Amino acid sequence: MPKFNTVRRVAFTPEQMFALVADVEKYPQFVPMCESLTVRSRKERDGVAVLVADMAVGYKQIRETFTSQVVLKPDDLRIDVKYLDGPFKYLRNVWQFDPAADGCDVRFEIDYEFKSRILGAMMGAVFDRAFRMFSGAFEERAKQVYGPRPSGGGASA
Repeated sequence: MPKFNTVRRVAFTPEQMFALVADVEKYPQFVPMCESLTVRSRKERDGVAVLVADMAVGYKQIRETFTSQVVLKPDDLRIDVKYLDGPFKYLRNVWQFDPAADGCDVRFEIDYEFKSRILGAMMGAVFDRAFRMFSGAFEERAKQVYGPRPSGGGASA
């Protein structure tokens, strides 16, 4: 039952980082191992968006697709991901964006287990390495989208 948690300080506002992570359709452009991502449905209510998305991941000859429910909570600067279908027994993922004096702290947590022990043995180390690179990939993406420095004034009280 692999788990991974990290907190990474970035020089961007929580709102900027939330928007970047919430833009799931762009993941194939920069997220490690993400080959495609398709949003099946999107519903919004009371400022919260709920997406159902299929993500295809691959490494060498192995390809897997899984479906997740992504709950975007902009007022809380939080994104919750719940596994719905695919090769996992379960998967839970949380992104939290906390204001900091010089940007924001990006908190990334993931907890998962593959249904198949064989797939878990083959993909476990690869997934662990990919998850360790996620926060860095999003920070690099922020630099591409927002420039090397935060735009300033993006935060709201």
